[in-house]
Amino acid sequence: MKNYNKISITEDSRIELHDKLGLTGAEVSINTLPAGANVPFIHSHKNNEEIYAILDGEGLVIIDGEKITIKTGDFLRISPSAKRQFFAAPDKGIKYICIQVKANSLTAYTQSDAII
Repeated sequence: MKNYNKISITEDSRIELHDKLGLTGAEVSINTLPAGANVPFIHSHKNNEEIYAILDGEGLVIIDGEKITIKTGDFLRISPSAKRQFFAAPDKGIKYICIQVKANSLTAYTQSDAII
């Protein structure tokens, strides 16, 4: 068995990579909202924090009632219990990656986890 999985991304509005890549420690999704669209629900999590990377476009995220503008190149980390909802700008769509991981589960990273 190989030590990696690879897929190619299409232009779907939402792609979840957990099952497609056989992820065991995270959920990763790629999301696209056209101009004027929004995620149709407000949500939070029981255990997972989310890291968002804005790949293209601009919009707004409401976190616990606070409106935050977002644009290409921005990164956000949102605590599990925070209530959040994403919106594309009225005149421009937005594309972003969301990485979900269990909060406080990281015990080693980069150089402390690498074997060289």
